[in-house]
Amino acid sequence: MACIRDERKAADQASLRKQIEHVPDAVDAPAVPAANGTDDTADQKHWDMTQRQLPIILALGTTQTLAWASSYYLPALLADPMAHDLGVSSNWIFGAFSASLVISAMLGPRIGRQIDLVGGRQVLSASNLTIAAGLVLLGFSQSVVVMALAWLVLGIGMAMGLYDAAFAALGRIYGTEARGSITGITLMAGFASTVGWPLTAWGLAHIGWRETCFAWAAANILIGLPLNFFMLPAIKGAKQAAAAAEKPHLPLDRTMVLLAFVFAAVWTVTGAMAVHFPRILEATGATHVEAIAAGALIGPAQVIARILEASVLSRFHPLWSTRLACLTHPIGAAVVAIFGAPAASAFALLHGSGNGILTIARGTLPLSIFGPKDFGYRLGIIGAPARMAQAVAPLAFGLLIDVMGAKVLMVSSALSLSALAALFLIRAKPRPD
Repeated sequence: MACIRDERKAADQASLRKQIEHVPDAVDAPAVPAANGTDDTADQKHWDMTQRQLPIILALGTTQTLAWASSYYLPALLADPMAHDLGVSSNWIFGAFSASLVISAMLGPRIGRQIDLVGGRQVLSASNLTIAAGLVLLGFSQSVVVMALAWLVLGIGMAMGLYDAAFAALGRIYGTEARGSITGITLMAGFASTVGWPLTAWGLAHIGWRETCFAWAAANILIGLPLNFFMLPAIKGAKQAAAAAEKPHLPLDRTMVLLAFVFAAVWTVTGAMAVHFPRILEATGATHVEAIAAGALIGPAQVIARILEASVLSRFHPLWSTRLACLTHPIGAAVVAIFGAPAASAFALLHGSGNGILTIARGTLPLSIFGPKDFGYRLGIIGAPARMAQAVAPLAFGLLIDVMGAKVLMVSSALSLSALAALFLIRAKPRPD
């Protein structure tokens, strides 16, 4: 009898684990088109699936735009007035911001695992509360210590609420069919700086930087929190599954290491260009106005590339679009090296298009290779080196530019090409776990 009870207990635990391993059983996920279906049937099912995903894409696209605008993109405009009020150098602000990115990287695997267990609804909703708390603390800060503490809270909020968490939530809902929805939210959130910087600048000019922080906090509570909580589906049996689940063992095999290196390399370039792009162009001979005008093309290039990914490139394995994206920055650097300042706009368009696709690949490539099981946890592990690289890249490239000038593009191109080489060592065929 004891043996029978033990077998029943083991069976119950196995059943609970299935709820977190098999996505379609846990949520109302769309059906996967049959492999032997006709093209018309497959197209109809794809259309139906897209229609079902659209409300969540719109909700997450909005909340991602808000989350990025009210956290990651704040220091670019608020660092100087914050430093002036606190009586310190703006380097202290950027240093605290870099520390927040490191905190975000360290928490990534844990946050991803939590989303694997209970879904994105709870985690993303909590991110709005955490980001709001960090912004309120930042607005009230009267010393460097409180300011640093505020950025640490914001680092936790960014770990819970930016792309990796959103990608994990979509993988938890849609499984292997999440590629389209991941592309959709990055398409919307690609305008985060386009929307966020003007709003932050307006607030800075009319109400001050402290009140601007309070306004962004209110937006997280009044807009972000309801959208994340009411639009994301609840996971059936999540509490029971989480109680019975054991921490998965994901070996750092060759493919995991290669992917971690790829994203660390390209995110080093992305982080450096986000801060130093105009300065690098000026080193090639462009005027300040020409450099700013060229930099303004990066955003539209990202959006166009993501539309291309959603339409044409979606027919191919994400490995191919990722490889293509790793080429665009070195090609742009070669063009500007040959033709100088007149090619600044071409460089911006090439760099922006590659960056737009690489953002999507950060979610779609691991999903296509490893599948949806433990996707959030795996994404956190793979993305941790990239977040840390992104944190140190502005400082590292700033020092390199002082020494190398425009030749620093040789370093960024080498990083992109090394990522491309690593991608050719990864096989496209999905791997069973």
